[in-house]
This record gives sequence, structure tokens and C-alpha cells, in this order.
Amino acid sequence: MCARRVALVTGSNKGIGLAVVRALCKQFDGDVFLTARDVGRGQAAVEGLKGEGLSPLFHQLDITDPASVRTARDFFKAQYGGVDVLINNAGIAFKVADTTPFGTQAEVTLRTNFFATRDMCNEFLPIIKPEGRLVNVSSVMGSIALGRCSPDLQARFRSDDITEEELVGLMERFVKDAKEGAHLQRGWPDTAYGVSKTGLTTLTRIHARKLTAERSGDAILCNACCPGWVRTDMAGPNATKSPDEGAVTPVYLALLPPGAKEPHGQYVSEKKVQPW
Repeated sequence: MCARRVALVTGSNKGIGLAVVRALCKQFDGDVFLTARDVGRGQAAVEGLKGEGLSPLFHQLDITDPASVRTARDFFKAQYGGVDVLINNAGIAFKVADTTPFGTQAEVTLRTNFFATRDMCNEFLPIIKPEGRLVNVSSVMGSIALGRCSPDLQARFRSDDITEEELVGLMERFVKDAKEGAHLQRGWPDTAYGVSKTGLTTLTRIHARKLTAERSGDAILCNACCPGWVRTDMAGPNATKSPDEGAVTPVYLALLPPGAKEPHGQYVSEKKVQPW
């Protein structure tokens, strides 16, 4: 088993994920794994970074495929004894102009952005090493969506006693309501991407509470963040930040120094804790 520290970034063959890998290669003292669903695209991204004089490693990982997630977990447990830094960056969004029915958009978007990321956390949280850092790349759209939910829904997403089971039930309910064309009447906003990120930030808060309760001595920090509006395939060419600028806050949270007690269980933007 390798004694080196190791960082893993999901969905990192392009966009913000690739920029996070680039920054970690320069700043993280250990091995940095670029991961992608598609081996060819992932290895091409690795070669691109090697051309910049960096040394990332590659592992196939499709967060929507439970077998792929377990294979990656077993690899990192066997090779490194776990993971020091996990950045859950993989995510999808439909374009505004997309004519796919909203119920389908809700199901597909939440499948990756919430449910698959949750599965990833549940497989990898047990192997996060002491002093480890878990960063979930969320979005300001999750905060905006939260503000557009009914008061009852807002109260649950903000509560300090919501359980993971309750949150999963709410996310499943959103998909069901969207498919029935009744999401607006039932207190939900008209954004599947936003609700997926409301769920992800809430999940981060739940997992941070769980880490504090069950592994308080391990000093693991778990946070969600918004990278900002970044020029990627997802956000388009008019966004205000470069991918490297978008990587700043996720990397800041990934590299919080040993002994740091905070932020933990927070939603962070521009390196500052934001209200939830």
C-alpha cells in the first residue's frame, strides 16, 4: 500500500473539474487522480496536463454506475488505504432552450447531481482518512431554488435535524411532482438543476453532522461550494470566470490546513461562508 496522500476529483476531464485537477497537481502534496466516465477522454485530459509539466493519474469513474463507484472505492482503499481529498464535481444540466419534458429533466438531473453524488459519498465517506477533506461542488442556483421553495420546504432544507432519509424522500417527491406537472402547485421552483443543488448542499450539511457525531476525532472537514459562473460547456461562453478561476474555492476547501476546525458543514462561495 502506498503511503502517499491522494486526491480524487469526479467528472474532471474538462471544465471546472479539469481546472481543479490542474490546481491540485501544483498545490497538493500527493497523488492527484483525474477521473472520467469515458477512458479515452479522461486519458486525453491527463496527457494535456502532462504537456503542461504536471503529473496527474487516471482512474475510470462513472458516478451513475454503482459498479464503477465500488471499483474505484476498492482501488483507493487497497492502494492508498483510503482517500485524503474527495471533490465531487461531476454534474449535468439541461440547456435553457432544451425541449425535453420537465419531468424527464428533473429525473435525469437529480439522478446524477443528487442521487449518484449521494451514492459516491456513501461509498467513499467510510474511507476518507483522518484530516481528510470532502468538497461537493454545488451552485448558487441551489440557494436561489431554496428561496423559491414553499416556506415548509425551506424550513426542512434549512433544519439542523433533517435526516438523509427525509432528504432522499423530498428529492424523490420533487421528481414525482415534476413528472405529474404539479411541482409548482406543490411548492417547488421551476428548476431541476437548482433543486438538485439544493439537495446537494443539504446533503453536505447532513454528512458534516454525521462526521462530527461519528468521527469527531478525525478532524475531517466536509463542505459545499459554488464555483461561480464559469465558462464551461455547461454554462456557455458568456460566463464571467475562467475554469481556473472557478477552481479557486473548491481547491481552497480541499486544501484547508491540518488542524483547521472550520468551515465544516457550510456552503462557501468566493472562499467565504454563505448563509443557507
